Amino acid sequence: MNPSTLIGIAASLLLLAGVLILSVDPAATFLNLPGLVIVLVGTLAAGFISYPLREVVRVTRLVALIFHHERSQAEHDIQDLVHLARLWCSGDVRGVERMLASVPNPFLRTGVELLIANTPEQEILDLLHWRIARLKARERAEAQIFRTLALYAPAFGMLGTLVGLVNMLATLDTSDIGVIGGHMATALLSTFYGIVLANLILKPIAVKLERRTEERLILMNMILEGISMMSRRRLPAFIEETLRAFIVDHRDELSDAPDGPPRRPLTTRPEREANAPTESPHA
Repeated sequence: MNPSTLIGIAASLLLLAGVLILSVDPAATFLNLPGLVIVLVGTLAAGFISYPLREVVRVTRLVALIFHHERSQAEHDIQDLVHLARLWCSGDVRGVERMLASVPNPFLRTGVELLIANTPEQEILDLLHWRIARLKARERAEAQIFRTLALYAPAFGMLGTLVGLVNMLATLDTSDIGVIGGHMATALLSTFYGIVLANLILKPIAVKLERRTEERLILMNMILEGISMMSRRRLPAFIEETLRAFIVDHRDELSDAPDGPPRRPLTTRPEREANAPTESPHA
């Protein structure tokens, strides 16, 4: 399981347990089925109305991805690209074709296959750019579904609040305080359920999917750059160093690390001339 997801789930459960156990007695006070049904069913209904069925079904399968600890394939793709570049620079087209059969990345395979077919570099880059744009648009649209549901959940929480308040006002003439309290609980807990659903489940899923998309885009752009350099027959060592720049983690691109060696302060030309040793006229 993804460590950050595991930590987040544990922290959420501890938070809710603290709220339920420490604030009220008994903890079952926070369980209100009418309010929960209003929020869950209302949010799902609005989601099905907003998006086609195939899209909603597809994104429900993506929920499992946030629990996965996906290992980066960047290192393997770099090794494959460098090996392919060596074969390509040596003119071993047959060797490139044989190696492509064992390359697991379809994006990399497509680019190299077009290169072998003597497709002009610009046409290869145009096609790969189009595939990157398509993946970016599709996966961001999938994350947007969860963001939309996160907007619906608090709204249906407010709807449950209104329903509870109306029912409470309708029973004010009764002498049974339990009936009034039950309607008040529905009013307040519906908002609670909507906020928890939006901010502890739906929005975090959307952010997680967006971060996954950004990492995949970086990897695809790295492969695109490698194929571009292969088409220009750059040296494999140069290709490897360039591609590693996509995945290396720098502390800061614009300043030295805090524990780095101190830099000498720059001096202006007048300061250098003033500090320069002067020759004795009697020398």
